[in-house]
Amino acid sequence: MKKANNAVSRWLVAATMLVAMSLPFQALAQSQSPEDMIRDNISSLMADLDGREDYYANNLNELEALVDSSLDQVADFRYIGASVMGNYFRNASPEQRSRFADVFRQTLIDTYTHGLVTFDYDELRVLDSQQAQRYDDQASVAMEVVANNGQVYPVSYSLRLSGGEWRVVNVIVNGINLGLTFRNQFDQAMRDNNRDYDAVINGWSPEVGVEELEQGGDA
Repeated sequence: MKKANNAVSRWLVAATMLVAMSLPFQALAQSQSPEDMIRDNISSLMADLDGREDYYANNLNELEALVDSSLDQVADFRYIGASVMGNYFRNASPEQRSRFADVFRQTLIDTYTHGLVTFDYDELRVLDSQQAQRYDDQASVAMEVVANNGQVYPVSYSLRLSGGEWRVVNVIVNGINLGLTFRNQFDQAMRDNNRDYDAVINGWSPEVGVEELEQGGDA
């Protein structure tokens, strides 16, 4: 158990997204269900981090390297970047598409790294009852983050099977669809910058507010 603070958006987004993206799905993609993999690997990841907050707070470069390596194993940043760019993707140059994927990746790494050193929670639990898969190559896994004030935040991972590997492609936190939120932020940034791709990419800094997460959504 970790001490309380009010940085709800930072620890909740960082924790749920990092847990989702840092799971070594490849080895057991076909022999183990997505929910079992997430349950097993949440336990493993939390055990690795437990009691080392002070160390990582003073050695952020090591934690960033850990996050970077974990993300590299399971996240297709070109796919995610294209999704966040939405309709703007088709008119972006190949260089702009690639650069945004790299920038998006780095912002996630920075967010997760700084969020994890202040990650406060009582419990992370994958729900025993899961919705049945509608498609063989798509799945969703529901879990809950229990804050130390007793509030429960529902989390849902969206996964797809690609090349024999399960990969998380989106996360919904307390009804807030993070993929859609980032896409809307990219769209607004394009409007604010007169559709200047380079300006938007250079200034990309996605965020989800504390009040928004606490109030939740209806995704």
